[in-house]
Amino acid sequence: MPVSQNTIPALPAALPGDRREIDGIAGRVSFYVAGAQHTGTPLLLIHSINASASAYEVRPLYEHYSKSRPVYAIDLPGYGFSDRSNREYMPRLMTDALLALAAEIRRVHGDAVIDILGVSLSTEYAARAAMEMPDWFRSVALISPTGFNRNKPFDGPPGSTRGIERLRKILSNPSWSDGLFRNLTRPGVVRYFLNKTWGSKQIDEGLYEYDLITTKQPGAKHAPLYFLSAYLFSADISRVYQSLTMPVWMVHGVRGDFVDYRYKKEVERKPNWRITVMQTGALPYFEIPQEFAAAYDAFLAEAAAVAKPAA
Repeated sequence: MPVSQNTIPALPAALPGDRREIDGIAGRVSFYVAGAQHTGTPLLLIHSINASASAYEVRPLYEHYSKSRPVYAIDLPGYGFSDRSNREYMPRLMTDALLALAAEIRRVHGDAVIDILGVSLSTEYAARAAMEMPDWFRSVALISPTGFNRNKPFDGPPGSTRGIERLRKILSNPSWSDGLFRNLTRPGVVRYFLNKTWGSKQIDEGLYEYDLITTKQPGAKHAPLYFLSAYLFSADISRVYQSLTMPVWMVHGVRGDFVDYRYKKEVERKPNWRITVMQTGALPYFEIPQEFAAAYDAFLAEAAAVAKPAA
């Protein structure tokens, strides 16, 4: 039986600070902002894509960096307080949402360049946004990025996805899609997948609790069903990664399900790429926040030196 409206828990804010919204080509896009009183390069953080994704996934970074610079964290379409309507969820939609927020950030901060950081599948959208508007982004950080898990590239036609239409139709069948999503987001299943993300049972309990609430919201199933049908994965992502000209920092761990990065050999030889391996799961900034911040700060210092005009 579907959960009745009066049993749906209200969705709390995933992050402190102000929550704002913009409307545009990607629909209603919600985002959090903190540290707006600071000067310096704005930082845009992007949570991952999965059945229970939320901006809570970037909370340690958001809280740390908002002490010294403006920090923005988006609710991607289909998640959080953004539009969760029944529509096509594709890389184009996610990239358009990022570009819309980036344009708003630049409006607020006088056309400032932006440091952008994505997690897992959202790294593909961060990279595509930077490819399309390179003058808007000073640097790109890819945390446990997708698209590197084989020896050959994903070099499909520009803008293509890896979507499986037959699977999407099966998963989205109204006769069972609600029940399927409820089963995918049961507490034990959510904990199971977080354990696989961490590569251990030492997960962040606050993230776990938030995941359980956000998956109960109206429309929560729509984006995850496109994710499960592979429509949110880009078939041309290797070409997108290769095209990036600004400094790029790629980070991955050694535990859990996100440890296959065979294709990184094709980018680690590029002079604008830096690759760091951490002895963690897929979200290193939860496990070793100080070490992660020190490494990211060192990378950002390099990016700032590259971006600084010659005397």
